[in-house]
Amino acid sequence: MNIKRALISVSNKSRIVDFAKKLEEFGVEIISTGGTAKLLEENGIRVKRVSKITGFPEILGGRVKTLHPKIFGAILAKFDNKEHLRDLSENDIVPIDMVVVNLYPFEKVAKETRNEETLIENIDIGGVSLLRAAAKNYRDVVVISDPEDYEKVIRSLEECGDVPLQKRRIFALKAFYRTMKYDAEIHSVLSELFASENF
Repeated sequence: MNIKRALISVSNKSRIVDFAKKLEEFGVEIISTGGTAKLLEENGIRVKRVSKITGFPEILGGRVKTLHPKIFGAILAKFDNKEHLRDLSENDIVPIDMVVVNLYPFEKVAKETRNEETLIENIDIGGVSLLRAAAKNYRDVVVISDPEDYEKVIRSLEECGDVPLQKRRIFALKAFYRTMKYDAEIHSVLSELFASENF
């Protein structure tokens, strides 16, 4: 089994419990934050909180949870790079092999309100950063941004104990597409909201 640690932080929690249970059955350590961690724990899944890894609590009402070198170093390290591996060792960082993230529902919220504060609070920062970091390092990290892909991942793990490179690339492209679309939606909505300020 090449997937040893998975970071899970999702807004859309559909099917995440079943997926996490399957990962746990494969011996994958689950790392999580906030509401996702609470849900998984309530369903009997062992979870290591991100704050335990970073030694730093969630702050600013949850605005800052995962933005930390011990998380992003664990995701961005290339396993075939000796300097990267030395950095991990010297800084007590254990690699993360899978990132499962979907984003705050900005598009859905924007259909319900044009309240500026509500919109701003539904702009995901950490989630987008996690997706981009994992997608950039797709050879060493599997990035899952769509609940529809959970079953594909489980099938791959059952068949070969890993997620093949071709699928990793497809998942990475999907993550980049989703973050691009997410940012475009934010730009569109805020442009309309700030109509008097032309860019």
